[in-house]
Amino acid sequence: MELKYAYKPDDKKTAVGMVRGLDISFKHAVVVCERLRGMMLQDAIKLLEAVIALEESVPFKRFNTGIGHRRGLGKDNIAKYPKKAAFHMLKLMRNMETNAEYKGLDTERLKIIHIQALRGISRKKRRPRGRWRLWKQQLVSVQAVVEET
Repeated sequence: MELKYAYKPDDKKTAVGMVRGLDISFKHAVVVCERLRGMMLQDAIKLLEAVIALEESVPFKRFNTGIGHRRGLGKDNIAKYPKKAAFHMLKLMRNMETNAEYKGLDTERLKIIHIQALRGISRKKRRPRGRWRLWKQQLVSVQAVVEET
């Protein structure tokens, strides 16, 4: 079965990557994707490693109700540290870097031209401690395309 992407690259100097069925917050995935879109791949990897180490925060421009402020961000000082989403995005970025190396592209000149978080399947799970009521768990899929500039 062929995986379908929302963005169809027409150039030979592109590499693609996708992760499916992630157990992360959809809102955090969307915000991290907005931050990474248009960045160079090496800079994106450094940013995600800094977010995981709680050294750099990700500004929330879209889903920002009830989020505290962070010092030093200026006008866009509403931010968080989405560690779990950043960890899975980092795995995706490293996967795309490996795919680009396999295709013979220069990994220092790769730019993220498309990255998107999509809602995946919703799985029904039982509540903990033997309670009978079910609840849904929303999974997330992320797809990305890098291009050699």
